[in-house]
Amino acid sequence: MKRNNVTVWLWLSVILFAACKGNQSVSDATGTFEVDEVIVSSELTGKLLSFDVKEGDSIPKDKIVGLVDAENLNLQKEQVQASIAALNQKTADLSPQVRLLEDQLKVQESQLNNLDHEKTRLENLIRADAATAKQMDDMNAQIDVVKKQMQVTRQQIAVQRSNVGTQNRSILSEGKPLEKRVAQLDDQLKRASISNPVNGTVIEKYAEAGEMTSTGKALYKIADLSVMTLRAYVTGTQLPQIKLGQQVKVLIDDGAKKYREMPGTITWISDKAEFTPKTIQTKEERANLVYAIKVQVKNDGYLKIGMYGEIKF
Repeated sequence: MKRNNVTVWLWLSVILFAACKGNQSVSDATGTFEVDEVIVSSELTGKLLSFDVKEGDSIPKDKIVGLVDAENLNLQKEQVQASIAALNQKTADLSPQVRLLEDQLKVQESQLNNLDHEKTRLENLIRADAATAKQMDDMNAQIDVVKKQMQVTRQQIAVQRSNVGTQNRSILSEGKPLEKRVAQLDDQLKRASISNPVNGTVIEKYAEAGEMTSTGKALYKIADLSVMTLRAYVTGTQLPQIKLGQQVKVLIDDGAKKYREMPGTITWISDKAEFTPKTIQTKEERANLVYAIKVQVKNDGYLKIGMYGEIKF
């Protein structure tokens, strides 16, 4: 009977020890895992000609995953390029008008040379008393007339060149805005290709190839799951025990009664207190104010978004 009593007391001791151990808190803080999610949207309105994205796919940064129909933009670009080419046909050809005036100037120069030659001959005749002074005056008058005609012709050439040049510059100046418009259309055409912005895994997909999309419409959600963030809460009494960059132990469930231990780093500590979220348990009462912290943990493949985790300082 005495031996049975000893056995009973031993079993009671084991049960009490296990109960006390079970009541002890394993961790200093508890939270859930989250990631920085990126929602990729369409930058153009149109039909999705292709969209090669599946939930769970790992996609590298800058990979082209889809194409939006941009035929209308191509047509606009061709129209603007045709307008630029038509500007050269609108410009006035300076050559015929100027060539005519230059030919006229050559004739006048020839006349002047002939008159200069006649004047020299006339001067010789005057020295031989074979010509009169009046003949010399008439010759000088003719030379002056030709010189004035040449001056007028030169002015006409300058005016013609100036007028045509101004007209052509006005027409060609329209080319700059049109070239900028072509550059804008080229930029929009590049946006027809849907480029993945970050390395990560597709979490959700919102569209399919063949559907119509619009500017700003979400196509899929992607996140880098290689490193995850455990968002947890600590009390004011625990706050002095932690600092940015501090290494901590992160515990996740590994079966019913076991934990998997992983290293983590505190990357953010809130500077404002808040009430404890209902889904989070701390060592203090729920009414106490707590501070949110973020712990960065390298994902070995077992961590999932929304999974609970515990922290041991």
